[in-house]
Amino acid sequence: MHGEQMAEDFPVVSLDDEARQAVELLASRRLPGLIVTRPDGSPYAVLPASQVVRFLVPSYVQDDPSLARVIDESLADRVADKLSGVSVRKLLPADPSEVPVVNHDDTILEIAAIMARLRSPLVVVMRDGRILGAVTASRLLELACTPH
Repeated sequence: MHGEQMAEDFPVVSLDDEARQAVELLASRRLPGLIVTRPDGSPYAVLPASQVVRFLVPSYVQDDPSLARVIDESLADRVADKLSGVSVRKLLPADPSEVPVVNHDDTILEIAAIMARLRSPLVVVMRDGRILGAVTASRLLELACTPH
């Protein structure tokens, strides 16, 4: 099986899209991440949902999780505040890692190797410079575990 056969339609957001809308998309569709594109439509990064959580939780609480118990503050309130007027670009690390891109004709093992090496919850499947969709880790595992 090749990437093109494994790829599923997947939401794409641009660097300058509103972060709040991107996060709502992640939440409502329970996605492991989003494909983020440059203005020309080429893949720029994968934004894992875990990176969004990292953006939302104050660094002092990340450093000392026991503080979360004593802070009387709703995460829902913080989400709205932190995402107000913010672009998707701000959710990404300053120096994003290599984009997990695979070719349409890559095999399941080639795709798994890229996903594992980059520790990405999904890979972007490309053909002739165009995004065909994505293969998520759960989709890859589903296909790997299904007897053929």
